[in-house]
Amino acid sequence: MTDFSCVITAGGDGEAAGDAADALRASVDSVLGQSLRAAEALVVLASTADAPTRTAARALADRAPDRVRLIHADPAVRTTGALRNAGLDAATGRYVLVLTPGERLHRHGCRNLWQAGERSRADLVAGRWSRTVGEGGKEQEPPWQDELYARSRTVARFDEASQLVVRDALVTGFCLRREAARRHGLRYEEDLAHGEILFGPLAAVAVGRIALVRRLIVTGRAVPDRPRDLTALVAAHRRVASTLDALGLPALSEERERAFVRDHLVPLARSFPRLPAARRTRTAATAARVLTVPVPQELPALERVAVTLLARGDAEGVVAAAYALSRPATVCAPVTTGEDGRVEWDEHCPVDVTELGHQYRVFGEARLMNRLTRCTAGQGRLLLEGRLVLPPHTAPDGPFTATLEFRARGGARAVAFPVADVRRDGNGITWGACADVTRLLRPVGVRDTAWDARLIVEAGGVRSVSDLFGPQDLVEGPVRFAARPRLGPLAGDTWEPYITLKDHLALRLTARRRPARATRRLVRYATHFRPARKAKLLLRALRKRADRYRSRPFKAAAYNTWLTRLPVRKGSVVFESHMGRCYGDSPRALHEEIRRQGLKLHATWSYDTSPAGFPADARLVRRWSWRYLWALARAEYWVDNQGFPQHLRKPARTTYLQTWHGSAYKRMGFDETRVRLQNAPQRERLQQAVHRFDHFLVRSEHDVATLARAYRLPEDRLLRTGYPRNDALIAERVRAETEGRLPRPPLAGALGIDDHKKVVLYAPTFRGGPGAGGKQARRRLLLDVREFAERFGDTYTLLVRAHYLEAARLPVCPPGTVIDVSRHHDVSEILALADVLVTDYSSIMFDFALLDRPVILYAPDLDAYAAERGSYFDLREKAPGPVTATQEELFAELAELKLSDIRCAPQRAAFAAEFGGYDRGDAARRTVAAVFGPQSAHRTTDHQQGAGR
Repeated sequence: MTDFSCVITAGGDGEAAGDAADALRASVDSVLGQSLRAAEALVVLASTADAPTRTAARALADRAPDRVRLIHADPAVRTTGALRNAGLDAATGRYVLVLTPGERLHRHGCRNLWQAGERSRADLVAGRWSRTVGEGGKEQEPPWQDELYARSRTVARFDEASQLVVRDALVTGFCLRREAARRHGLRYEEDLAHGEILFGPLAAVAVGRIALVRRLIVTGRAVPDRPRDLTALVAAHRRVASTLDALGLPALSEERERAFVRDHLVPLARSFPRLPAARRTRTAATAARVLTVPVPQELPALERVAVTLLARGDAEGVVAAAYALSRPATVCAPVTTGEDGRVEWDEHCPVDVTELGHQYRVFGEARLMNRLTRCTAGQGRLLLEGRLVLPPHTAPDGPFTATLEFRARGGARAVAFPVADVRRDGNGITWGACADVTRLLRPVGVRDTAWDARLIVEAGGVRSVSDLFGPQDLVEGPVRFAARPRLGPLAGDTWEPYITLKDHLALRLTARRRPARATRRLVRYATHFRPARKAKLLLRALRKRADRYRSRPFKAAAYNTWLTRLPVRKGSVVFESHMGRCYGDSPRALHEEIRRQGLKLHATWSYDTSPAGFPADARLVRRWSWRYLWALARAEYWVDNQGFPQHLRKPARTTYLQTWHGSAYKRMGFDETRVRLQNAPQRERLQQAVHRFDHFLVRSEHDVATLARAYRLPEDRLLRTGYPRNDALIAERVRAETEGRLPRPPLAGALGIDDHKKVVLYAPTFRGGPGAGGKQARRRLLLDVREFAERFGDTYTLLVRAHYLEAARLPVCPPGTVIDVSRHHDVSEILALADVLVTDYSSIMFDFALLDRPVILYAPDLDAYAAERGSYFDLREKAPGPVTATQEELFAELAELKLSDIRCAPQRAAFAAEFGGYDRGDAARRTVAAVFGPQSAHRTTDHQQGAGR
């Protein structure tokens, strides 16, 4: 008896034709290539299989007769389900696995399943699978598998891993003990297309123990043809939902309903612009017939709209919703506002879309869908007609003028055509244009062969620019125009309109006549024959060498070897804040104090991407540029709050002042579990980088006991001056106590904050990993800012400050309720403006406590975070304000802010005294005197063995 019987059907009803023979070979070859040799392939051949499939099946059986068995099904057995049942009956292996033709087992797939089954004694063993997406054959795993197969485990019942039945997890990539399958009478439904959707959950429900394997088992699963198979997919889904209901699991049934909508109906709606018009109509009619269950209200707004229109059979409405799904910020329907203030998609589809924020966008700011309705040729000209969506609240007063513009893709050239026919049409603008592209559109003919179209509508001095959206079948027939490139007819001779992959109209320059075609063939030959290929390889090698000379490792080596030998330029200081991302924090405070005192120092500031906002009177250098390395090598002082690049050695005659960027709640440096688990060279690299510090600022003895110890800094390098950046907070507190809070700082007016509103600053901590410092990661906030705006928008303005290594994704909210201040350079100015701070574990709470204003901690994952990162103290015990675990608790504290402020005043004062004892308002002056003043020791540490290369 073999260990594995892999059933592969061929020629059944509903199976894809065309390349069926190649698909069968791929599946069987994957079985024969298994590292577990005791695996056989059972090819169940239908009597209706075509000749190439029959030939391929016989050849495979003849090639490996001991491992490939060919089973000729009875002529009455025609469906795929019946063929699979025949394979189950003929299987002899201890485990049985079913593959659809084209699906391929990973080389160790059977071995991984067999080992998990033998170790756990489970009757069903399941693992990951991937599907083929796109024309390039790229493999992609469903995203929900990450949670289901996060680790290998064994569950006693299927509901301990509910995704097995909620999602289509068991359509492939799993095996059953053959004895268990027969004991439970598990069979495929022979009259049900896509019966694998039902078979997997039935098997999971019937068996007891289930083993989950985190390894990839099957690749190459085909994406279902949802327009064609919609009826079958819905039927299989309904059977699974009915099974869950019969088992008394209505919650799982509802969850599966939501999953089915997201996994099948939403992708079906997204595909509508790529379907021919006739097929769109048929698919919408089918959907109206089979989709009878109400749309789940828990879905996002646009998904609810798309599925609602699909269930109503509105093909054109689904096309618009599909465009909106790919561009959520675009207004694709004439949204209407009800009496309760809620915004609906339109009067025919009253789905609540308030969360999209379209009601807050005005003409010129809102992106409007411009639906192209006609694209034809007439009298040698391009005839275009379309309709621009114009919701009532965005419609400006006065007449409209429009211009059709074609812009060279990737370039700045644009050609405009006047639009004579522009008229208001209900909740939209109908327009028509006649463009003489032959006469007016004159490309060069090289690198400007594609031109994108857009419509510019102007009213009252306000412009609205929109791309021309159309389904893929909009351009029908031979719509072509003569072209006159500036390089002559050999560069191209014909303009052809087409719909891009982004569903927008464009023109492309093609070659249809013999001279242009011959020229293009000649150019292709000249750029692809052997000498040209060698020239390309040489050019590629030269570019690779040039890239190496521009790379950071090469620059670091050149810096450490040669530039550090340069003489120091007396009085030169290199400032850097948060790795060059901003002009702020303590380095800024020190720079301004030096400038105020008139010290003869030459300031250089580094910036990461843009010099905007940095001081004009300082020399600006881009981080990691050669000018940056030159400035570091010759500087007498380094000043930063995060750390200059670790691989750069500090010159022996340079003094490094590390101001740091905040007191520590979470464990840092060598106290971190991540660092303790690193290898010796990695820990040594960190120690060498920290050893460059000559001065390290601390603001309390807590910093001495945590940061200084965690980074192994000796006592003589600590400066107990406090943080220079906090001098502004001390001054703001004194001003507020003596003069009152109003008027607010000038920044309030620049941000448009009303004086009658209180300001809440939400500043969560960094939640990325150690390697996330390169690019800013966009993360969804734990706080629902839209809900905050709805409940407190009349009395509060919410300022959102993401960590400088991250970017927040904010929804559209009413004007003046939510403002993103993440890109503002200096956080101290934001803190001085705020009346309340909401944070979780960010060190910003230590600074804000100096203002003696309310602090609310919103930490829904406090225990998990503390367990993962580690902490220096119990936050609930020492917090400067209430610690809330849910959003409702947070909103309750905000609603009773005055009482909370009075109640927490003593603990806030104790918090500020313990963690900011050295912040007295003169930190900048004291630091400048200690490091840059005439009485300073100018002590430096020689680091010829410093950070190394």
